[in-house]
Amino acid sequence: MSTTVPVTLATADAETLIAAARAAADAAGVPVSVTVLDAGGHLLAFRRDDRAVLISGETSTRKAYTALQLDAPTADLVDLVKPDGPFHSLPTALDKPLLFIAGGVPVHRDGRLIGAIGVGGGAPEQDHSFATTAVEELPQ
Repeated sequence: MSTTVPVTLATADAETLIAAARAAADAAGVPVSVTVLDAGGHLLAFRRDDRAVLISGETSTRKAYTALQLDAPTADLVDLVKPDGPFHSLPTALDKPLLFIAGGVPVHRDGRLIGAIGVGGGAPEQDHSFATTAVEELPQ
């Protein structure tokens, strides 16, 4: 009998993502906040390190939301919202909590978008690395 992994993001998956992102950040000595959203944009898990700057909670959530809504890592979207970019007006055109800073990564399973993770508190490249590392820990 084979076991199949459901094509959803479960609470256990969210806990795996949080733990993996925090382990990567801890190894780098960076205090962070980590947010995990399901495919509907609902909060599944959140954790802010005691030493993380308070705004990192908000940025991690907005990064996850942006990655989810656009189904792309926020690191890949930064240039699109620059003044000469095709999405220049997107951050202010919608009444949505979008944030175009690296650190948000969509989560896929069996080719389907099932949620997103956002990390805030480090440099954008660090946050992206922590989020990517976490996604690689999930069973596919």
